[in-house]
Amino acid sequence: MPIGIIINVLSVLIGGVVGTLAGKRFSSEFKAMLTLVFGVCAMGMGISAIVLMTQMPAVILSVVLGTAIGLKFRLGKWIHQGAVLMQKPITRLFEGHHSDLSHEAFMSTLVTVIVLFCASSTGIYGSIDAGMTGDSTILISKSILDFFTAAIFACNLGWVVSFIAIPQLIIFGALSLSAQMIFPLTTPDMILNFKACGGFLLIATGFRMANIKDFPIADMIPAMIIIMPITWLWTDFVMPLLG
Repeated sequence: MPIGIIINVLSVLIGGVVGTLAGKRFSSEFKAMLTLVFGVCAMGMGISAIVLMTQMPAVILSVVLGTAIGLKFRLGKWIHQGAVLMQKPITRLFEGHHSDLSHEAFMSTLVTVIVLFCASSTGIYGSIDAGMTGDSTILISKSILDFFTAAIFACNLGWVVSFIAIPQLIIFGALSLSAQMIFPLTTPDMILNFKACGGFLLIATGFRMANIKDFPIADMIPAMIIIMPITWLWTDFVMPLLG
């Protein structure tokens, strides 16, 4: 398993512990300002990936078409429903946990955290990238953000945030192993365009984290699935026609 996944899981685990034990020392302004910085960092990660693209039309087509597919089949809604189901057994283990939040607010926030750590575009992109190329840069960078994010959420949710590291390990590990099997079928152009496609999702994530624009991040995830076949079609069929 790529070292990036292990580091990412540990960042959530330890961040949750830190937030639970020292969360009261974090002011609301501190949390809000730090979240804005998270958004800028995500945008920077996205820009560094986008510049790697080799066929811009193929990447743009994948982002637009992939998002359309996600919106059509309401992928974001299905991911949210999956998080709701995952939240139930986790909550049972912490039924006696005291929180300043109401029961409804606690449940809603917990579902948000599960989606953020287990089904974010950054995590999915980073896990697949690490599995295919062995490059854990995205996951390690994400780990820095996740450590502080977990600490912030743990201020209100407590120990349950650290527990989310378990399903995160399972999901990211499965994605990485699947990517390793796909890698022999890829080309260098496919890999670079995949990274660029993930970069667009990272920028959209940054805008959302900074509360600038609420992009449908979960619905954009299919773009990372179709980018490779579209790159193949563009390279082998479209480009020869264009001369």
